[in-house]
Amino acid sequence: RMEGFGYYALPTGTQYRGSLWDGMFHGPGELLLPSGGRYRALWERGLPTQGKYAFADGLEYDDKKWHYCDGYDRRFYTEICSGFKPPGIPQFTNLDPPKIIPEGCYDCGDGFYNPKTRVVVDYKYKFLRNADDEEHEWITRTCRRAWDVTAEHKPKA
Repeated sequence: RMEGFGYYALPTGTQYRGSLWDGMFHGPGELLLPSGGRYRALWERGLPTQGKYAFADGLEYDDKKWHYCDGYDRRFYTEICSGFKPPGIPQFTNLDPPKIIPEGCYDCGDGFYNPKTRVVVDYKYKFLRNADDEEHEWITRTCRRAWDVTAEHKPKA
């Protein structure tokens, strides 16, 4: 069995780095997700007892004091850190500039969704998952579409 400090790669692309005991996550360690997010935790026999999740852009999730996108402040995290763009220059996603969506697809936050195949791929076009009916409906109702016309800032020549 694995014991001590180690590294473990899961089939999903997620990686664990930290303490192991009797083949389980045990002690301090972190999960590194393919999306760039990190979950640092204190593990006990494979289960996290306390931990903190940080998104790829550095925003840390706090279940008790979470104020990001709470209905009162709708700014993206990059806008909180760097400020607003001048009037007339929109920011449609936390990534600026946003990813270019393939034709016929949607940007669902962790990748692109093709409604014909019902498959979600990451931004490097690696398979993530098949969408069930509930996710399909949510994506097609709420997410950015490739065929939407977006306003672009064009500096004066």
